[in-house]
Amino acid sequence: MNPARRLIIAVDGPAGSGKSTVAKLIAQRLNYLYVDTGAMYRALTLKALKVKADLEDEDGLGRLAKKTDIRLKHSDGSLKVYLDGEDVTAAIRTPEVTNSVRYIARAKPVRAHMVILQRDLGKDGGVVLEGRDIGTVVFPDADKKFYLDASFEVRVGRRYQELKEAHPGITEAEVRDDLKRRDESDINRSLAPLKKADDAISIDTTDLTIEGVVDKVLSFIKA
Repeated sequence: MNPARRLIIAVDGPAGSGKSTVAKLIAQRLNYLYVDTGAMYRALTLKALKVKADLEDEDGLGRLAKKTDIRLKHSDGSLKVYLDGEDVTAAIRTPEVTNSVRYIARAKPVRAHMVILQRDLGKDGGVVLEGRDIGTVVFPDADKKFYLDASFEVRVGRRYQELKEAHPGITEAEVRDDLKRRDESDINRSLAPLKKADDAISIDTTDLTIEGVVDKVLSFIKA
């Protein structure tokens, strides 16, 4: 790899696979921009809920997306999400947003608009983008593509540990049901479904530590 060349790196995978944490650490190690594309869909979901938009009206959601300002900013080593100038980093992680984001993610006009924004963020390289369709739709010609996955039960456990501090009343059974719904929605939607790109490198994170996954990904990037 030419060290002077700044790459476009795609990291895809289902919830709980470790992709967000790994992508963030990879970006830090390489001094690249980290882009959480899922946060962009969550931000628009929050906006739709606030204005009581019809979540079944895809054209209406598309119009809402075009007049909504969503920005990702890095501050003190963390990613901040701004919706129309307001910091919504915490607000987009509520169960209400999580339960509704699938409506936004499956809307064709919304995805078309988001892809434009995401490609603009990554066009100059030096970026690690993570999501569910980065290597297949957003940047099919990315320099490096990775698909992270883990066993369902391990992913449930990771999500539960991640959520229980912010939502003390949540149960592991609720997380399991939510993850199952999310998997089915992501995999089966007709538009930009979750799937591994043919040329992506698969990494099973079930028995690996985060550092172990990061080291493995970096070994492929630097090869």
